[in-house]
Amino acid sequence: MMVPLRLEQVSKQYGDKTAVDRIEFEVQEGEIYGLLGANGAGKTTTMRMVLGLIYPDEGQISYSGKGYSEEVIGQLGYLPEERGLYPKVRVCDQLIYLAQLKGMKRKDADRELKRWLEKFEVTDYYGKKVEELSKGNQQKIQFIAAVLHQPKILVLDEAFSGLDPVNVELLKATVKELRDSGTSILFSTHRMEHVEELCQRITILHRSKTVLSGTIKTIKQSFPKEKIVLRTEEPVQGLEQIAGVNRIEDTEQGRVVYMDRIDAAQEVLQKALAQSSVHRFEIMEPTLNEIFIKAVGGEARE
Repeated sequence: MMVPLRLEQVSKQYGDKTAVDRIEFEVQEGEIYGLLGANGAGKTTTMRMVLGLIYPDEGQISYSGKGYSEEVIGQLGYLPEERGLYPKVRVCDQLIYLAQLKGMKRKDADRELKRWLEKFEVTDYYGKKVEELSKGNQQKIQFIAAVLHQPKILVLDEAFSGLDPVNVELLKATVKELRDSGTSILFSTHRMEHVEELCQRITILHRSKTVLSGTIKTIKQSFPKEKIVLRTEEPVQGLEQIAGVNRIEDTEQGRVVYMDRIDAAQEVLQKALAQSSVHRFEIMEPTLNEIFIKAVGGEARE
């Protein structure tokens, strides 16, 4: 079966600056693929190339085995980080027009728009101007604009930024539904907890190059486990003296013991059991956020 989206050795130069340097990944049917990186890492350039807005200087991007073409345009959907709807135009006029540009019939677009507005419980926005809506609701409309024409490949750039927690959950559930219906989704965000929840495979870019790529599970296994969460009945003394323990922090979850060798964990447990009853002892795998910061050095917050 043809892979819906494949990038092979893709590079892009702007003058003497390399924006993207020989990156490779593929997004399967019904997959949410995470594309991560600090600002300036090459994410936006990559997304623009996938959408056919700019072309690679080297390498190739294929859509179900074919190159970019007129036919591909209708299969692509895009939610940009910078929202781009016209504030003074009515929601219905704008979204139906955009869907028609992607090859959808007006009547089908109208029916699909009403279905989405109902799903998001905002049916009364059909005839309103975009500027009359709150920021969060403008974002829902922008999301509908990206998916109205039923794209096979959907590019989401910071899909949940600026939304309240209830609407974040609504859109997350919707993205999962699209995935389950077979849509291939390229998902870019700075929020690592969303990536952990939605994506199985990721690529992390840094200064235009791929620094990590693969399943989140495999990537996590390749990084050392460096902390324990310990909760006990009585405070445990002397953990600092154990070889391999670097520091200890008291948190809401319990005491977090940081170590630089995994065999220190058993000694921590033995010492805790000798002094108190243990309610929680967990060797934590690194979070994606911690891995990201390690992979890109101190520049994750640029």
